Amino acid sequence: MTMVNMYTGAVEYDVEGKGFDPTVGRIKRQGGGKDGNSDLAVRSSLLSAVLCCNTTISKVKDPETGEEKWEPKGNSSEAPIVVAARKIGLDENIAKDYPRVLEVPFSSSRKMMLTVSDVSGKDRLLPGGMELPPGTTLLSVCKGAPNFILDYCTEQLMEDGSSKTMTDKDKQDVLDIVDKYSSRALRVLAIAARTFEAMPFDTTNEDITTDQKFEACRSNLRLLGLVASIDPDRDGVPESVVAARGAGIRVVMITGDYLKTAIAIAHNVNILQPGDDEAFSAIDCARLRPDGNYLSHMDMDILTSSVRVFARAKPEDKLEIVKSLQRQHLVTAMTGDGVNDAPALNQADIGVAMGIQGTEVAKGASDMILTDDNFTSIVAAVEKGRIIYTGIQKFVAFIMSVHIAEVIQIFVCIVFGIPVMRTPLQILFLILVTDLPACIALAMEPGEKTVLKDRPRPKEEPVVLVWMWWSMMLNGVVLSCIVLGIYIWALLIYCEGTITQANIAQLDDSHEKLMDARTVAFISLVWAENVRGYCSRSFDRPFYHNLWGNPAMQRALGLATIALYVAVLVPFFSTKILNLDGIGIGLEGWIMAAVGPAACLVVCEGCKLITVHQKEAYLASLASSRWGDELMRHEQNVAFDRMVSISSQASGSSKSSFAISTELVSLSASQLLPPRSHVEQEFHQPSREVVFKRDKTPTRHTPARNVVDHDGLRASIRKPLKLDTVESETEMSDNGSFVNAQRDP
Repeated sequence: MTMVNMYTGAVEYDVEGKGFDPTVGRIKRQGGGKDGNSDLAVRSSLLSAVLCCNTTISKVKDPETGEEKWEPKGNSSEAPIVVAARKIGLDENIAKDYPRVLEVPFSSSRKMMLTVSDVSGKDRLLPGGMELPPGTTLLSVCKGAPNFILDYCTEQLMEDGSSKTMTDKDKQDVLDIVDKYSSRALRVLAIAARTFEAMPFDTTNEDITTDQKFEACRSNLRLLGLVASIDPDRDGVPESVVAARGAGIRVVMITGDYLKTAIAIAHNVNILQPGDDEAFSAIDCARLRPDGNYLSHMDMDILTSSVRVFARAKPEDKLEIVKSLQRQHLVTAMTGDGVNDAPALNQADIGVAMGIQGTEVAKGASDMILTDDNFTSIVAAVEKGRIIYTGIQKFVAFIMSVHIAEVIQIFVCIVFGIPVMRTPLQILFLILVTDLPACIALAMEPGEKTVLKDRPRPKEEPVVLVWMWWSMMLNGVVLSCIVLGIYIWALLIYCEGTITQANIAQLDDSHEKLMDARTVAFISLVWAENVRGYCSRSFDRPFYHNLWGNPAMQRALGLATIALYVAVLVPFFSTKILNLDGIGIGLEGWIMAAVGPAACLVVCEGCKLITVHQKEAYLASLASSRWGDELMRHEQNVAFDRMVSISSQASGSSKSSFAISTELVSLSASQLLPPRSHVEQEFHQPSREVVFKRDKTPTRHTPARNVVDHDGLRASIRKPLKLDTVESETEMSDNGSFVNAQRDP
């Protein structure tokens, strides 16, 4: 984060520089560029802010480049303050001249941090700074959310060092400046202070709580100023949010930031789109608990079904939002890094903790740990998970179709009295040496580039779908018929026109003649299975699509082909052990064998036309099912809206008291229901998805196991996880986190 603007003494300033280098840039007044480094209000505000920080900056050597660079150690939101203070000439150890006697750390409920420092013996805060009243020994400084701190401010520091009483209009003027900064996606902190001659509470009383001390020290504050910093988006995050939306993942941001800041950030990272109505898509979390208590489940679900940005969130809000999404049958993934995130991480279907900035409590409550704290890794994991899952489906479909064919071939031979096509040893050789490599290669299939465009599958959906079973059966029958046809043809050629076991047994050299026929069928089957391996790379695309896209398949089929030639051509091994003779069948036998794979390629590719139709029918049924579910929810919302309207008219209540309900109902009609006639389009619409947030809460502790980063997709996993249902965040903002929710049709 980098400070870019400052407001103090009723004057606005620009802060030059970038990053954490305090030697670059100065502080200048807006509207003229006059140097502001020596302005009383600037120096007073920044020193006070530093006294309320625990962050330091120092030079470190980059282990990769060997170059020295400035890096902060501590809270990322405090680093810009420390850097700006160094830019105006404040010493890095200046805080030691003001011993800290009390600290109340930041919390998500208080939205501010408070410190009390010893300033005894000083008539000014610092040279060139504001005057301190006679007898002052202590300085209380509050740093935090402007809208919270302004509630406790009674006066404001002016440019000349004087102070004036703050009226409601003055506070509104300050909030207008906060809105202006926030609309540019700047993080705004307010700095306020108060002087004391002695602690405003009994320091000898050990029963005084931290909250009581905090309340005593925060009253009648003087507003010193505002500091506004920018937190640049991580590279790739906006594109990943768009990709997640296309994958059926709805990304929602839950943050402790000011509403306008949250909206601006959400626009920058594509969580909010240009056509979204901000009044409906982004809300202050106070609307979740208008009278201090949370809305009813029905009202809460209406709200969370469409809102994508929740601002000024408290720790408990995150848990309630996750529960609401789950009540809507959404698969929810939640990201977090702090102690207060733990309950929501534990409640979510998939808890995702930050590996770098995450606390041990958050990691213990999560199911997966991001080793690079990057949202793009989540989307990459979803894509990889879907590819792995489809690879498993292709693996199963291929091996099952081959084994179905084996069973059918042996069954037909036995039923019709034909010599069994293969010996047990030949069958074992086929399974281990020729079938297995192709299966493994299918599991390593790189996947389609459009895999993130596919609709998320239902949780209860089996690995092998009905239409896949039909495809396996159909291809197994096709392979059986073709190979049986080749075998019978070979029997007619090599066994003097007879095909039954009894007749062949009466022939001279029946063993050699039967071995030749079996050899032709064996070669044809291996070649046909190689062809099936290529056809099985996709259920609905032609075999030549991205023909050389899976090098593992080329290696597997090459290995299978070499194994075939060893099995039928190596003397003794082929004739004495496997009972195969590739030399004895002559050229005629090899040509006969080649007919099998050619026929298999043509017919199996033709069968894909049936598979495509069945797959489209299944996907359309899923889309139709979800559309019906959304329609039912919409009708319930409309009925509720009418009930609210009638109640409002009957009681004479104001329109605003029902703003939450009526706004959400109208939104669900426009955003949740796609055109009924476009089932296919609806199928690709985003389902339910993510939530971005920030805050913390303790829960169970569990040791981590396993791990994945962005490239290797390393991630700690504690319980069974279906990656294609995962969807959620990285640290896009200070102590932020994500929740993903995905529709379960």
